[in-house]
Order: sequence, then C-alpha cells, then structure tokens
Amino acid sequence: MSREIRAHADPPAAVPRPRRPDLHELPLHIQRWVVDTLGSGIAHSSTQAGGFSPGAACRLVLDNGERAFLKAVSATANRKAAALHRREAVTAGSLPPDIGAPTLLSVFDDGEWVGLLMSDIDGRHPAQPWRADEVERVMSSLSRLHENVTPAPTSAVRTFVETHAEQLGGWRRLAAAPPEELDAWSRRHLDRLAGLERLWPAAVDGTTLLHADLRADNMLLVGNDVVFVDWAWACVGAAWVDAVAFAPSVAMQGGPPPQWLLDRCPRAATADPEAVTAVVAAVAGYFTEQALLPSPASLPSLRDVQARQGHQARAWLRERTRWR
Repeated sequence: MSREIRAHADPPAAVPRPRRPDLHELPLHIQRWVVDTLGSGIAHSSTQAGGFSPGAACRLVLDNGERAFLKAVSATANRKAAALHRREAVTAGSLPPDIGAPTLLSVFDDGEWVGLLMSDIDGRHPAQPWRADEVERVMSSLSRLHENVTPAPTSAVRTFVETHAEQLGGWRRLAAAPPEELDAWSRRHLDRLAGLERLWPAAVDGTTLLHADLRADNMLLVGNDVVFVDWAWACVGAAWVDAVAFAPSVAMQGGPPPQWLLDRCPRAATADPEAVTAVVAAVAGYFTEQALLPSPASLPSLRDVQARQGHQARAWLRERTRWR
C-alpha cells in the first residue's frame, strides 16, 4: 500500500508556519484569566505545532497535574482568526461529548483578544509525508464520526451552503476578470468551469455534521483513534463533502490521490458522480482563486499552500471531467 501511495503522490514541500506566541508572551489579563479559570498555576506551557493562525496554541500542564489547551489571538494581529475563534466557541460549545471532539472549558472575549480554553488531547499529528496506515486510520475514523453525527446533533451550526456560499464562487469571479497568472488549462475552460461550479449548492444537501476544514494539522492520532480538532467551520451537509475538501491537502502532503480517499468514504459510493464533480470544481476554484490573491502579512505561506492544493484539485477535476 505504501508503494501505491508514493507512486501517485507529489513529494511534499516544507511549509513555513507563522510563529505562535507562548503563554508568557500573551497579555497579563489573558494569563490571569487562564489561571483563574483553571484554578491552578501553570507548571509548563508548550506551543502546539501546525496550522496557519498567528495566535497562541498552548498545551498547558498545571501545578495540580491536570492539563488544558489554550487558543488565543488578537483581532489586531489577524481579524479573520479572531472571528474564527469566536465561531469555534459557539460550535465547540454545542458539540456532544460522545463524538470525541475536545471539550470547551471557557471563552474569553474583550473585543480585542479572543481566547478558548479546551481539554488537552494527548496525541500527535499524522506523519508528513503521509503514511499509508495513518491515512487508512483517518478515513475509518472519519466514517465512524459521520455515522455518529448523522443527523447533526446540534442546531448551532448552519448548512454547508450558508457557510460557504461566498467562498465557493472562484471560477465565476475568475471568468469575469481572468488574471494573467491563471494556468493554461483553467483559462481554456473558464466558462465551463464557472458553469459546473454553479451546481455545487444543490449537490451538498445532507444532514451530517461536517468538520469542513480537515487537514493533517486539524487532527490528532490517539492510540488507534483519531480526534478531529478546530471545529470553527463546522456545518451540515452531505457526509462525502468532508472527504472531497480534505483530499487535495493529503495529495499535497505526499499522500494518495484524491479519488483514493473518496473511494474510502462509504457515503460517496451512493452519491451522484455529477454532484461530486460539481463540488470538486468548487473546491478547485476556491484554491485557484485564493492562490492568486496577495499574501496576508501575518500568513506569508498561505498562498503557496493554497496554490499546491489548487494544483491537486485541478488535476482531480481534469480526470473527472476529461477536459483537455
């Protein structure tokens, strides 16, 4: 299996991440909130690797031996990250305890700083490049998760269409004003891509609670299980949408091709192939458009990562449409 994966995958490139502040670098009022909320001093703080937010992501060991996880970001440093922290506070607070997601302990929000205290998960991110056994474990865990959250066990999240209506219109915007940097295949098929993209809202209807932001840095391997973290984009839709959105990042990071993942998503077996292709088109359009935008000052590596996911998504879309 490992040889099969490597035969289809591009070599993963190292991704520079923004430097995250540690606990002692946060404002004193944030540090006081952490100690007061947890009811104990902090014996040790370590920064969790991964992700693209410039905010703190601290694994805390308390003086009493207990553990917790802190996420905190300033709206001045990154307004979008602060908004996502607020969204995750609502979502995480509504998730049932039996799905294996981290437990939300407390929220801090003074309008400038947003902080979330959560249970700490004693696990590690999947290896990079992806290992065959870990890809299999993630897909099996994702299928079990979807079974446990269908129908969605919370009413605090919106539908996939409501959450992503503005984001997933990349091809239509590119068709209206094609940039010079656009790749030749996309430029050649822009009108067809824009038309295909218009079909995705009707394709994603479903009752499953979706994570909708799956990447290697948003999951932790814990023994034989996988815990999915960072639920800021959670929404409701067709279960197979999680696999479609996840697949380009796996291929980008040395894993199997996107269709390999989709073939291991049971809900995809009964999905309309044309509906799946429409969502692949929407995902490809999103990454293609985003990669051509100026880089955010606080996230200098983001556009490169989006460009590489766009490359994988377009290759998958080209296979599915057979457009040359």
